[in-house]
Amino acid sequence: MMLYIFARALGKQLILTTLLLALVSCSNDKTLSPLSQSDIILAFGDSLTYGTGAARENSYPAVLANLTNLTVINSGIPGDTTDDGLNRIASVLEQEQPRLVLLCLGGNDFLRKKSSQSIAANLTALISEIQSSGAEVVLIAVPKPAIFLSDADLYEEVARQHNIPLLSHELTDLLSEDDFKSDAIHLNAAGYEKLAEQVHQFLIEQGAL
Repeated sequence: MMLYIFARALGKQLILTTLLLALVSCSNDKTLSPLSQSDIILAFGDSLTYGTGAARENSYPAVLANLTNLTVINSGIPGDTTDDGLNRIASVLEQEQPRLVLLCLGGNDFLRKKSSQSIAANLTALISEIQSSGAEVVLIAVPKPAIFLSDADLYEEVARQHNIPLLSHELTDLLSEDDFKSDAIHLNAAGYEKLAEQVHQFLIEQGAL
């Protein structure tokens, strides 16, 4: 009988410990500060941000603006590398004064065979510059060119290093589906709409909306 009571008490203690660990884990989740109606979101990147492959009004920042009813600035320049992004980020931040930056760069670096180390270093510098301006950052993972696409590992490492939210797999999954692509490396209107919806949901989950 005593053994039964002890086993029940031990079981309850294990359940309590598990719940406490779960609560601690939840409290450590990466979250964003809530955005107000006057806050600006800056979508900073290359052709995937610009919306190459679809009409300008079908770019993911344009669709995201409609979904959130917030100002979303499209600062995507086709062909931009992380080096190019570093050269222009300070002036864009000063001009737009965003509260949140959606950072999606690296695809053109991969196409030009730049090393993962240099891409990661540039992304780190970009994130530091953005955070120094007072804005928060969401990093969007980009796939490395291959027959079977997958997120480049460096995005998870950079996001973990800076403790920032990472939107992983979504862009890669879309670029793996012909129905969502205009060509080998760009989305079509349906793809950008889907990406905007995923970003919107992610921002809700992270507490920004």
